[in-house]
Amino acid sequence: MDFVLSGAAACGACLFTNPLEVVKTRMQLQGELKSRGTYQVYYRNVFHAFYTIGKVDGLAGLQKGLVAGLFYQFFMNGVRLGSYAVIESSGYIHTDGRVSAVKTTFAGAVAGVVGAVMGSPIYLVKTHLQSQSTSSIAVGHQYKHQGMIHALAAIHKEHGILGLWRGSSAAVPRVSVGSAAQLSTFSASKELVLDLQVFSRDSWLVALSAGMISSVVVVLAMTPFDVVSTRLYNQPVDPLGKGLLYKGFTDCFSKTLKKEGLTGLYKGLGASYFRLGPHTILSLFFWDELRKLYQQYR
Repeated sequence: MDFVLSGAAACGACLFTNPLEVVKTRMQLQGELKSRGTYQVYYRNVFHAFYTIGKVDGLAGLQKGLVAGLFYQFFMNGVRLGSYAVIESSGYIHTDGRVSAVKTTFAGAVAGVVGAVMGSPIYLVKTHLQSQSTSSIAVGHQYKHQGMIHALAAIHKEHGILGLWRGSSAAVPRVSVGSAAQLSTFSASKELVLDLQVFSRDSWLVALSAGMISSVVVVLAMTPFDVVSTRLYNQPVDPLGKGLLYKGFTDCFSKTLKKEGLTGLYKGLGASYFRLGPHTILSLFFWDELRKLYQQYR
């Protein structure tokens, strides 16, 4: 039940934040191939990106990859948050009755690794679908998938089962770092809010406040990994499934840093917060409230 509740909470958040994910993906990809003279920079900021995508691709364009996004959230966050819930309920993260920062960070990282491995194939497809756009505003490599199932089948047919885990070298550290930052700060923030007695112990505002604090830390920690992950997943590949732009996580990280500077690794930071911030707040809030309801009515 911990896994089901965690997945349901993440899907609930995804319904609201998928347009922000589309914007974030496009902004992270733009300028990547500018030196080849093929792709230009179309999006000046997150608000201009929203306007441009909505104007050219229509409102449906802002929900590109929604089905894949929901499946990804259910499997990845269901496993990640569910694993953490099991670890938490076992009492592992507490020392002398209080939350241990070291233990929560380690538990969050372990849960993140498990979730990243499980969700990597669907994240690959989600990135491909969200980057698809009308040629006049297209950024990054453009795949021609017709949907999630078609994309999974096409990748498997062309590159085999291992091709579905292409880019996981970036996904694992990305989700692991983000999970460790998110869950450790969420647990610590909940305890802090309760100690300050700002809200009553059973108030939904406790989880909401803790999620807001956690969201800032998550975005700062995850964005460089997120940029690298997006580019690795979306890069074109040769017939053997090897990337044509980057060899792996380290190569992509170093090339982005060298060509675009530190700001390149934080490209789309505003869009990242507009996506990761609300998603972190909503998913943790839904997760906490669903668990309380389950404990109350089971």
